[in-house]
Amino acid sequence: MSAPEVVDRPEEWKVVSSAERFGGRVITVVTDAVVMPGEEVVERDYVAHPGSVAVLALDDHDRVLMIRQYRHPARRLLWELPAGLRDVDGEPLHVAAARELAEEAGYRAATWRTLVDAFTSPGMTDERTRIFLARDLSPIPDGELDFVRRHEETDMPVVWIPLSEAVRRALAGMIHNSQAVAGILAAYAASADAFASLRPADAPEA
Repeated sequence: MSAPEVVDRPEEWKVVSSAERFGGRVITVVTDAVVMPGEEVVERDYVAHPGSVAVLALDDHDRVLMIRQYRHPARRLLWELPAGLRDVDGEPLHVAAARELAEEAGYRAATWRTLVDAFTSPGMTDERTRIFLARDLSPIPDGELDFVRRHEETDMPVVWIPLSEAVRRALAGMIHNSQAVAGILAAYAASADAFASLRPADAPEA
C-alpha cells in the first residue's frame, strides 16, 4: 500500500443485533453482533460516548497550560489539558473547548486552530476527541467566572510547562493522559512551520 492511501475512512460492517447492557450518566455499554469477513457473526462490546474536546493552550513563551486531576479508573493524579464532554446539543466544538478552558483554567484565547483529531480508544469506545491549539491567552477576571468546581474538579492546580519539556516528559512516561500526550506531540510537530499548516478551528471532522 502506498503512503497516499494511508488515510482513515468511514466503514460500517453489518450489525445483526444490538443490546444495551448498561446506561449511565455519560456512557452506555453496548453489545453489537457484527458480521465479519467470511460471514461469521461475533459480538463486540463497546462504550458509547458523546465525545470530547481538549485544549492545548500555548502562551507567548511557548509554555503549555496543564491541570492536574484525579482519575479514579486509573487510580492516579494525572496532568492533563483542559478538556470536557461534548454535552451541549448543537454547540460548535471550538466553543465547547473555549468553555472548558475558561471553567477549568480561568483563561480565554483570541486565536483558535484545530490541532489534532483522535479516537481515544477505538477498540472499546466510539469516543472522538478534537484537540485545539489556543493562543493569545488572557486570564479571565474572577468576577466573570460563574462556574463552581465540584468533585474531582475541586482541586485542580494549573501549571505552565515549556512545550519542549512537556514533550520530554511525555516520552519519558511522566505524562500519561492520552489527550495530553497527543496534544503535546502534535503541537511540537506543528511548531515546525509556526502552526501555519493547522486547520481552522471550525474544520469539519472526517
